[in-house]
Amino acid sequence: MTRIRRTAKGKAGAGEAATESAAHRPTTPPVTAAKTGPKPAQAQKKSARTARTEASTRGSAAEKLRIFTPAGGDARPESQHTASQNQHRAPQNQAPRGKRRAQQQTDTPPPTRLRLFYALKVPVNVANPLAERQRQLRGNWRAVRPDQMHVTLTYLPGVPPERLPDLVRLGARLTEHLPPMQVTLRGTGYFPNEGSPRVWFVKVEAEGLDRLAADLRAGVQALGLDTEELPFKAHITLARKKGPAPRVPPLTFDLGWQASAVTLQRSILRKTGPIYETESTFRLRGTPPAPDAPTATDPQEQST
Repeated sequence: MTRIRRTAKGKAGAGEAATESAAHRPTTPPVTAAKTGPKPAQAQKKSARTARTEASTRGSAAEKLRIFTPAGGDARPESQHTASQNQHRAPQNQAPRGKRRAQQQTDTPPPTRLRLFYALKVPVNVANPLAERQRQLRGNWRAVRPDQMHVTLTYLPGVPPERLPDLVRLGARLTEHLPPMQVTLRGTGYFPNEGSPRVWFVKVEAEGLDRLAADLRAGVQALGLDTEELPFKAHITLARKKGPAPRVPPLTFDLGWQASAVTLQRSILRKTGPIYETESTFRLRGTPPAPDAPTATDPQEQST
């Protein structure tokens, strides 16, 4: 009996000791789940930059591994640097920019129609005194250069280039027996004379000049080509008006020259005015007619 009681009492003491030990043990706070809330703005920007960097890295890797197949070859990888070089590399047969511009100007196709005219060219010893009188021009007059002065015989506004040889043969045929012409200058005038004139000119005269101009016009029309329909008036153009400008008072000239050739000229329009190039020259080598011999008088008539 005594032994049993001791055992029970021992068990009761052990339980009390365990309870006392648990009462003095430090308590550990319970672990709770972290609350998830919105990220700060700086963290969001960092995440966006990271996403863009990763996407760029993936794109660069994909570009480096891009496969292309050259003509007649096998597929091989091409890096981004090599592709950029091939894109900006100029073809071997391509000229530099400056030479390409010059080549484009040289390769400009010729016009489909030519502006031509038969004319007498004015020599320097006559053109220079005329140029001195051009100094009297005022306002919007554009003077003709001395080396461009001429007497137009027949004007052809639009000639196919392939018909140029026909006009050369025509000029040679109509001038082969003509002698040189003595050209004389007269006074100045205007076209039109009434109202606002467009052209300032000086009149010229020469024996046989009107006949030559008429024969050239008829010959051109016989070839089926168009000519100017205005009546022929021999003159030398001194200036053209481009805007309001006063008239120059009338002038007269005591000048002239012996025309020994007729030319076929080409007119090329420029912003500064037309320029003229000689296509062909026809020499006047005919023999001038002999002067009329004085008529002989009867000696008996003289005595009476």
